[in-house]
Amino acid sequence: MIVELPDTTTSKVSKELMAMRERGGVVALGRVLTLVVITRSGYEEEAIDAANDASREHPCRIIVLAEGSPDEPTRLDGQIRVGGDAGASEVIVLRGYGDLADENESLVSALLLPDAPIVAWWPHGAPEAAAQTSIGSIAHRRITDSANEKDPTAALFTISSTYTAGDTDLAWTRLTNWRIQLAAVMDQVKGDQPVTAVTVEGASDSPSTVLLAAWLTMTLDAPVTIAAGPAGTGLKRVRLKRSGGDIELHRPGHDVAELYQPDQPVQRISLPRRGLRDCLAEELRRLDPDEVFGEVITEGLSRTNLRSVRTSER
Repeated sequence: MIVELPDTTTSKVSKELMAMRERGGVVALGRVLTLVVITRSGYEEEAIDAANDASREHPCRIIVLAEGSPDEPTRLDGQIRVGGDAGASEVIVLRGYGDLADENESLVSALLLPDAPIVAWWPHGAPEAAAQTSIGSIAHRRITDSANEKDPTAALFTISSTYTAGDTDLAWTRLTNWRIQLAAVMDQVKGDQPVTAVTVEGASDSPSTVLLAAWLTMTLDAPVTIAAGPAGTGLKRVRLKRSGGDIELHRPGHDVAELYQPDQPVQRISLPRRGLRDCLAEELRRLDPDEVFGEVITEGLSRTNLRSVRTSER
């Protein structure tokens, strides 16, 4: 069910939501958090679809602040989605114009679930300092996506310089399965020949490649080279150089990786590229700061020699 509320106020939106519950039996019990999505015009539906899917694992109220034109007369258009149009959540879409076009805490304060954590998500157009924005200052977690920025690597350094506990980025979340597999390999060879050099191969436009290199720089304390491949291909390969033979984790396609180790048969490992829904759902599972990401973005990134980036020969 979708109800349009043109030229409205947040108070009227809240009252309409309550009336819809009374009329149709729509229940908000069991909502565990409020997800506030701050997005650009034209990207609302992609973000709503991902949030709806994630809400089936984490029932929540979703408030979407969609960019409106600051040049039009001041007004607020609202929309409420419940039932099949909202997954396991309630979706409230607000589009401000004129003086209400900018992100503002006052637009959402009356709609926040009482005594529930707040997560802010910028799927496009990450702010320079998420924790210092109007919405970010009241959020427990703040999620950006540097992969959608014009210069993803520059976006990572912006996050590094303004990092506040509770910040995270979906470029890091996309690495979870890679880090699990590499950590398992490194545990197996611990105490054996040390890793003397690392090569990380990934797309030239992939901030995940840079973050993985930063994590490995911190974890292994070895020089890391980034081999830049064609844009849009994602993360492809990690090679750990050792005196007794290299270890290589290579994903030639999108779903299955191959693990090469000295004197062992090749292992095929499920390692699919992660979708937006899976990454968002993972971030909503935890409301405490991600300390590892904090260390990687503030310390590991600065230690990573990005001048070592070279064009892949593949």
